[in-house]
Amino acid sequence: MGIRSHADLLSIPATVPQNAVVSLHTTIAMSLSTVSIPFSHLQDKDYDLSLKIEQGFGPDGLGILSVTDVPGYSSLRRNLLHLAPKLANLPKEVKDDLEDPNSRYNFGWSHGKEKLESGKLDLLKGSFYANPILDTPTTDKSLIQRYPSYCGSNVWPRSTLPELELVSKGIKVHKDEGLESILKRSRCHKGRLLYYFPAQQGIPGDNSMSSWCGWHTDNGSLTGLTCAIFTRDGEEIPCPDSAAGLYIRTRNDQIVKVVYGVDNIAYQIGETAEILSGGILRATPHCVQAPKGKESSGVERSTFALFMQPDWDEKLSFPEEVHIHKELIPSNASLTYGEYSEMVLGKYYDKK
Repeated sequence: MGIRSHADLLSIPATVPQNAVVSLHTTIAMSLSTVSIPFSHLQDKDYDLSLKIEQGFGPDGLGILSVTDVPGYSSLRRNLLHLAPKLANLPKEVKDDLEDPNSRYNFGWSHGKEKLESGKLDLLKGSFYANPILDTPTTDKSLIQRYPSYCGSNVWPRSTLPELELVSKGIKVHKDEGLESILKRSRCHKGRLLYYFPAQQGIPGDNSMSSWCGWHTDNGSLTGLTCAIFTRDGEEIPCPDSAAGLYIRTRNDQIVKVVYGVDNIAYQIGETAEILSGGILRATPHCVQAPKGKESSGVERSTFALFMQPDWDEKLSFPEEVHIHKELIPSNASLTYGEYSEMVLGKYYDKK
């Protein structure tokens, strides 16, 4: 993969206690905290993080770890997440103007367009998508037509919620074949501000572990996640149900409720990292459980995910054994990331 000790993997004994999780076939799972890395250690190029990364991302890890003590992050997180319910509660005609059907709703506002694991449309979650690096990744019309979910332009609510807009300008990149460099030079990164409607709105919540968001893996390389906030009537509240939240499935088919600090940034493995690493890394299956009980009435959830993924023309060489989307990807296939992601998006969104 071409990454130095910060992402090279070693053979380390198991890090998930076997008595701390339960079988996939049960409906109760124990909570485990992620392996955490101080931000200052990431900045120190001489600091050996291989053990921590192996514990988080290796064969016996959770497939997710978190970074602590990021300067200025706490206020940025709160300010952004409190915009999610404001966006979701804008008038319908305003949100309609923020939709981009051509990108299969992968720019701007999206609600009720994505299919759940059951094949039904997801009405309990609203999303706002934007490229956090470039407002317009390309002006090449043929590319925009071929890869509309990545090559299109951002759609901002400039008159109704102008504080939502934030795009970085002029990021320096360096050519190389390592995963780090592949992500640095990409124009495809996508931010997703997520708002989970209270369960009594739309489709009623059920008792399954995936009642707020179905089981899936992310098709990018690495997903950054904020710790969610819970609100009722616009006021932030503690989550009324300790069982609600993010769940992951380990390589050993065990389900774990993942816990990390409010001001930590979590990172979990996506499908493209599994492909680029030849299967050394594995994409992390995950879902979200809604809160239950009387105290959960009217409770909403807001969070933010940053999908870090290769450029649309980056070549992906698939390993002989493919664990993801077997029905779509032949063994030893060679596709660009744009081709691969368009195939995967076809599973969850209707073509326009």
